[in-house]
Amino acid sequence: MSHHQITERRRRLHRSELAVPGSLPSLFEKAAASSADYVFLDLEDAVAPDDKESARHNVIEALAGIDWRAAGKTVSVRINGLDTHYMYRDLVDVVEQAGVHLDTVMIPKVGVPGDVYTVDALLSQMEQALGLRHRIGVEALIETALGMANVEAVAAASPRLEALHFGVADYAASCRARTMTIGGLNPDYPGDQWHSALSRLLVACRANGLRAIDGPFGDFSDPEGFMAGARRAAALGYDGKWAIHPTQVDLANEVFTPPAAEVEQARRVLGALDEAAAAGRGAAQLDGRMIDAASARMARNVVETADAIAAVTG
Repeated sequence: MSHHQITERRRRLHRSELAVPGSLPSLFEKAAASSADYVFLDLEDAVAPDDKESARHNVIEALAGIDWRAAGKTVSVRINGLDTHYMYRDLVDVVEQAGVHLDTVMIPKVGVPGDVYTVDALLSQMEQALGLRHRIGVEALIETALGMANVEAVAAASPRLEALHFGVADYAASCRARTMTIGGLNPDYPGDQWHSALSRLLVACRANGLRAIDGPFGDFSDPEGFMAGARRAAALGYDGKWAIHPTQVDLANEVFTPPAAEVEQARRVLGALDEAAAAGRGAAQLDGRMIDAASARMARNVVETADAIAAVTG
């Protein structure tokens, strides 16, 4: 291992993240009662320009009026982009009026580390001024060619940063990819056209102790397509995936929950290596296969994820 050690920024259960438009307050209570691990209240793309101010008011009321933590939810707010005049009021009004109830702020279309720094600096000043006892986390959406070109630097931009999200729709538009389905695949491409971007973002996250979250799948009438994309992301090592419709929440939870057989096998690996260590051996055999310290690290990932899910869901 390198002398430079990476520590996890903040562990949160993040298998499913339900997106809720700030302009539709009738959905807030339903989101809190859902089985989603995460809920983000959206002030950006899901809200029309004429509804921005009323949506901001709705979100502030929802943060203060719903006990998200008692519902077992992490709650986030996606602010408008730094290139808009809505952004500063989103951040100031939400944090000043309801920051005590807010877990994270999601920054859209992050292109350079300075985008994260700007939000971090404002949050730091407001937390000091308000005397907030908890630090509000930051999450960054990588959804442009500029953001992906700088993803490693963005991932290291702030100790407040907790997660990166792959915003596949805007990323496709930014790259001029030939696709019209959010998160869907073009049959002319031989495989998964998002694989390279997903892999690069994942490595940037893991190198900086961040969670990696896959973005949306737009066709909520196609559960098989959603699960196929989620399985590909889970196979790479992603923590979870967006749900743009309530029907996708349980699908994401299923995919990003290690199967019982996988958890049991991981525990057997750890047990076999403990026995080998007690006998003075660094490696062991299990079911006809060699296992060693690297096997233990992989197994611990599975067990720790399963334990974290059990701690929250029972």
